[in-house]
Amino acid sequence: MELKEINQNLEVTRAELLGILDGLSGDQINKRKDAESWSISQVCQHLFKTEELYIVAIRRGLKSKEDSVIENKPVEFLLDRRNKLEAPEIARPTNELLEYQVIIESLNNTRQKLHELLNAVEDPSVLSRRHYTHPVFKEMLLIDWLKSLYVHEQRHIKQIKEIIDEH
Repeated sequence: MELKEINQNLEVTRAELLGILDGLSGDQINKRKDAESWSISQVCQHLFKTEELYIVAIRRGLKSKEDSVIENKPVEFLLDRRNKLEAPEIARPTNELLEYQVIIESLNNTRQKLHELLNAVEDPSVLSRRHYTHPVFKEMLLIDWLKSLYVHEQRHIKQIKEIIDEH
């Protein structure tokens, strides 16, 4: 999969997320089903924290000068919400109640940083030759990090829709 196609998928997925968030009240955004569940605000906080971490990981992977011989990972596995995954501590949301505008600005900010990083890559094929260790998939090519970013966001869009349907 080319970087251009990945960028398109990132944009389509983000547009879907922003479309769902648009028009939700503060109560809808911050309401939790129970103490174990995340609110929509917390899901979004997890998404921008994760994107921030992905940027760091991709940046570190790009610093490597060694080519990686690693198989592509089945990142589509993330779409099945029956596969229960626990977010790493560093990517977990806080209990802080975030306003709609703060969520949107944070999502836009991390996406802008990702685009700046990707636009600075002179030879995009390097993304298919370098890797960095992922918390779920272990050794993973940078191109698969990028694919998993929008797949991960699609997973959480499903979660947000479930939260909306429960209210």
